[in-house]
Amino acid sequence: MTAPSTFYERMFFIRRFEETLLDLFSLGKLVGTTHTYIGQEANAVGVIDHLAPDVDTIFSNHRCHGHYLAFTDDAFGLLCEVMGKAPGVCGGKGGSQHLCKGNFYSNGVLGSIVPVATGIALAEKQKRTGAVSTVFLGDGTLGEGVTYESLNIASLWQLPVLFVVENNHYAQSTPAELELAGSIAARGAAFGIGTDELDTTDVELIHDAAGHAVRRIRETGSPFFLVSDEDRAAIEARCEARLAETVEAADAAPAATAEAA
Repeated sequence: MTAPSTFYERMFFIRRFEETLLDLFSLGKLVGTTHTYIGQEANAVGVIDHLAPDVDTIFSNHRCHGHYLAFTDDAFGLLCEVMGKAPGVCGGKGGSQHLCKGNFYSNGVLGSIVPVATGIALAEKQKRTGAVSTVFLGDGTLGEGVTYESLNIASLWQLPVLFVVENNHYAQSTPAELELAGSIAARGAAFGIGTDELDTTDVELIHDAAGHAVRRIRETGSPFFLVSDEDRAAIEARCEARLAETVEAADAAPAATAEAA
């Protein structure tokens, strides 16, 4: 059982990592753009604590840093990646949105990860591994038709996939009320999928709800649709030793080359 203090330590590190990225971006030290996870840390920490990196699979989106850090604890590899450095997760070639390490995958193409995660769930079911395929998506992804095709197949074939909808009320910069009609939770329920909805950033409450969802998937092999409502935000804070050391090491790392990819 993970201690609550560990949850908050993980959340605080993700927050400071993301704030540090914004500082580095303003200094021109990042390659390409970046989408931070500020305000949503409790979701990554609360859900991913129930997943085993050597067994379960995670698919993330363009706002993937928090998920990656909670799953791999690889701050140096991530920082090098977004700085275009050779020691990066993908040799400095994938950038902020396209990470691939072990059982973690992310893609910046909105909605594209949902059918892939569903397909992996089918593969795991056929192999009888007991693994859970988890996909993190935002409210904006609910405007993509392939999301509903995936929900339909996951329910029809009873696949071990956890759909985590992080509703931060904005599709990039478009308010949800201008792009999303109806209930988010009802979208999962419409396909006969077990559904739960939370309106909290309390990591312990999220951890409890995610634990129920993951246990249900492992016991029944059926999908689950977990909706978490929160606000994307930015809050000032100051640096601590680990981040300072990570930035220094990544800054000194060699730049990515064709051979490093």
